[in-house]
Amino acid sequence: MRVLISFIALLFSAGVSHANPNIVFIITDDMGYADISSFGAPDLKTPRIDELARDGVKFTNAYAMGPECTPSRVSYLTGRYPQRVGGLECAIGTGNVGRYDDAIRLAAEKDLGLPAEYAVLAPALKKAGYTNAIFGKWHLGYEPKFSPREQGFDEFVGFLGGNVDYFRHKELSDIEVYLSGTEPITREGYTTDLIRDDALAFIRKQAATPEKPFFLYLPHAAPHFPFQGPDDDDGGLPSEEEWTLGTRETYIEMMKNLDESVGAVVDALEEHGLSENTLIVFTSDHGAMKPGLNTPWRDYKGTLFDGGIRVPLIAKWPGVLKAGIVSEQVGTLMDLTGSFLNAAGAKLPQGLALDGDDLIEHVRTGGEDYPRTLFWRARRGDRTWKAVRHGDWKYLYKIEGGETEEWLFHLKSDPGEEKSLWAEEKHAKTLANLKSRLSDWEKKVAHKR
Repeated sequence: MRVLISFIALLFSAGVSHANPNIVFIITDDMGYADISSFGAPDLKTPRIDELARDGVKFTNAYAMGPECTPSRVSYLTGRYPQRVGGLECAIGTGNVGRYDDAIRLAAEKDLGLPAEYAVLAPALKKAGYTNAIFGKWHLGYEPKFSPREQGFDEFVGFLGGNVDYFRHKELSDIEVYLSGTEPITREGYTTDLIRDDALAFIRKQAATPEKPFFLYLPHAAPHFPFQGPDDDDGGLPSEEEWTLGTRETYIEMMKNLDESVGAVVDALEEHGLSENTLIVFTSDHGAMKPGLNTPWRDYKGTLFDGGIRVPLIAKWPGVLKAGIVSEQVGTLMDLTGSFLNAAGAKLPQGLALDGDDLIEHVRTGGEDYPRTLFWRARRGDRTWKAVRHGDWKYLYKIEGGETEEWLFHLKSDPGEEKSLWAEEKHAKTLANLKSRLSDWEKKVAHKR
């Protein structure tokens, strides 16, 4: 009896309420590293997102595994490099268009998207007893066989493509992209607000059965183009020329509205008594294009300079993660897969190994930061980017139109990637080592569907 009492006491002292936590994953689209005030935004305030950073952990050295939407999303829904799937190294184009040779072939075969058998995160959580919902942007295939409902999600309301008008919820194509489950729907309202409303309704419903955990995935459209603030409805779709034109002022209005949406979700969790047993993670899918800000990192979306792939990452888990921690551990969005599954006590399919680490557990246990070796490859048309980060060294390669460029940076002494050391003889061995690692990785992940 004394042993039993001691065991029960140990459970409560360890925080028994944190078994099978709810998981809320909020990810923005095309948001820059410096587009929230807690990560250095000079011209806008994001108080509700900043509250998450204040009450949780800020990861300042986190990377997306692609400089565009589709490959980044593949990485955290599978826990593996997107190259292992094949055909998804570039964002799927508007209207289900492939943008490089392998993707073009798959689109012609009506097979461009993330196959259900590659999905890991949602299916494993579902098997562990979670109710899974996604409200927002999918961008992992237009065909019904690629639907979130085929990949472990119980509920889906959102859009299939990469850029959708915020008021009419249409692309510049004839395909119906705004769906509930697999059926097209018509709704009125600003996209960010609709995602918020769907999330709040889901939280209310789940609060009725607090013993059943949930995974709420909120992939926002904002602040991706078309650049439309919540008060910018002019009654019609933007022209093709206007679609990607935006000002910093409009971008700021989009971010303010997004910040309010995040705050509404946090408030709903608190109101329904769910916040103490909920892990909230907030991030962006990759770096911003102009008029977003990636300061202090170099360049923008679409490149493998850090401005294209470095993202702000915040995790809040009351009673588990200490508040106010700033972690400089090199991490990736791909690490979130294992982090979420381990937090939930979910198991991987037999024989499957993830490519990422458990970033949440690393911070929870106060582990010493350690060097990482990470790889990227991004393709679009005849352009290919490749990169490897090994410790503090980073090598980049780009070929386009038959012209090749290469760079070598030491990120600790040159975080802004301003001075390439590629041509310096004293770094020849380092360069050769990085090239060899990159070549070996490409062979390891080579795949063609």
